Amino acid sequence: MTGAPWEEQFGYSRAVELPNGTVLVAGCTSVVDGVIADGGPYEQAVNSFNVAFAALKRLGLGPEHVVRTRMYVTHARDTDEVGRAHKELFDAVRPVATMVIVSGFVDPRLVVEVEVEAYRPDTRPASIEGGAA
Repeated sequence: MTGAPWEEQFGYSRAVELPNGTVLVAGCTSVVDGVIADGGPYEQAVNSFNVAFAALKRLGLGPEHVVRTRMYVTHARDTDEVGRAHKELFDAVRPVATMVIVSGFVDPRLVVEVEVEAYRPDTRPASIEGGAA
């Protein structure tokens, strides 16, 4: 649980790790400890990604492991500010990204929601197959 009131109410997990090392993180908004943080689209985007980063951190991953982002915004006029936040956070990583304009979120004060997908690289040593010595 990360403090958003809807996790328990709607029965979802912030992050799920699949057996193949893919980590899915969703439902990330500018809600911190149950309170919507102040700010416009840029600030909400940064806060939303920080919620996602916190979920990744609990699984031992960081922004450098992100391979895909999805940004949902309520107004076309906000795309530049949300894109600016994305560039600042991911310029060195360059994940694939999608931004979609939606009609709204569960709370009308929210203008941005994000999802990230990350990948845990396989750190197990390769097995060595060989014949008899």
